[in-house]
Amino acid sequence: MTKQSLHDLAVAEKRVFMRVDFNVPLDEDGGVLDDRRIRMALPSIEHVLKHGGRLVLASHLGRPSGKGFEPAFSLRPAADCLRSLLGKKHPVHFVEDCVGGKVEQSVDSLAGGEVLVLENLRFHPGEKSNDPEFADSLSRLADVYVNDAFGTAHRSHASMVGMPEKMLDRPRVAGLLLMKELDYLSTAIEEAESPFYAVLGGAKVSDKLGAINHLLERVDAIFVGGAMAYTFLKATDHAVGTSLVEDDMIDTARSLLQKAEAKGKAIHLPMDHQCSGSIEDVQHVRACEIGIPPDLMGLDIGPETGMDWKKRLSKAKTIVWNGPMGVFEKPPFDAGSRQVAEGIAQATKHHGTTVVGGGETAAALETFGLSERISHVSTGGGASLKMLEGITFKSVDLLDDA
Repeated sequence: MTKQSLHDLAVAEKRVFMRVDFNVPLDEDGGVLDDRRIRMALPSIEHVLKHGGRLVLASHLGRPSGKGFEPAFSLRPAADCLRSLLGKKHPVHFVEDCVGGKVEQSVDSLAGGEVLVLENLRFHPGEKSNDPEFADSLSRLADVYVNDAFGTAHRSHASMVGMPEKMLDRPRVAGLLLMKELDYLSTAIEEAESPFYAVLGGAKVSDKLGAINHLLERVDAIFVGGAMAYTFLKATDHAVGTSLVEDDMIDTARSLLQKAEAKGKAIHLPMDHQCSGSIEDVQHVRACEIGIPPDLMGLDIGPETGMDWKKRLSKAKTIVWNGPMGVFEKPPFDAGSRQVAEGIAQATKHHGTTVVGGGETAAALETFGLSERISHVSTGGGASLKMLEGITFKSVDLLDDA
């Protein structure tokens, strides 16, 4: 990547403001349910602390109203989790706001090798609206700006865009996680070895339209699963029962299939399906061939498709995967995603480069115990999808060039 990183800076005794992505799920008691995003930020955090920086961490969590403090969206549990991960060597403090006099005092009192976690940025409406005054208030906390929040890199929010715009006189660099994310995703797409396959799932063709158009110029084939497959199948006049279909995208799906054929590229659609009358009905699941009966819906790719795709994917040199193949949270509709994941893991074992988008796809990999067998599992579902569409991020463009 052509941007400066943490490795290019001397941070000793400096106030290092690091935008991280601590948007983690919380359980009913307010504890962190999955600390993966916090653990992924540890290399950047530990680098600053090891070199004596005074570290200020800022993030959002959830979708608060932007009208002030809401207990359900506090970042205090994330700070507690980080404290347990770092141990006693590096004190972790927490402050109940992210701007203002009290926060500035807390930052000034930090010693080298200490951490201050700010309260949820989105408790202020100025974060999402990229308000200049809010961005200026954040910039007063920093001698150095570090962006390590790939999960929100596609958002033009104050902490991502407005703040670095205010810091033209100070270093603005990429964190180690952001560097890794951008390097893997750009390498996977722009320097891909053939056979290069994309696996796309999820609910809607409209969500993946940009990615399909961009990837068709580069891949050897696209494998389409999830509910979005039924829009494509209906476009080819196959019976899809009560499966989820975007009727207003049928013509678009048909034109994408024609575009792929004209380019000599394959868009693989499921040959069979795991079907039931509803998501809740797991007692009457049956495998259906390509035509689904009118009283059933497709909830996963079928066993024949799963075996075929697993075999094909295992022989790839480059794979990007964004979106599960079915309702993986509810067995037996996890089988298709599991088979795809196993095929991708085999490709990795045979020296393929495999990149999996965040969100539900990363959660599926965690459930299957296969995360460690993939080249790179992204922390950002939306951001990784934007990169698959060929979109660049202003938040990254603003960082200092190498």
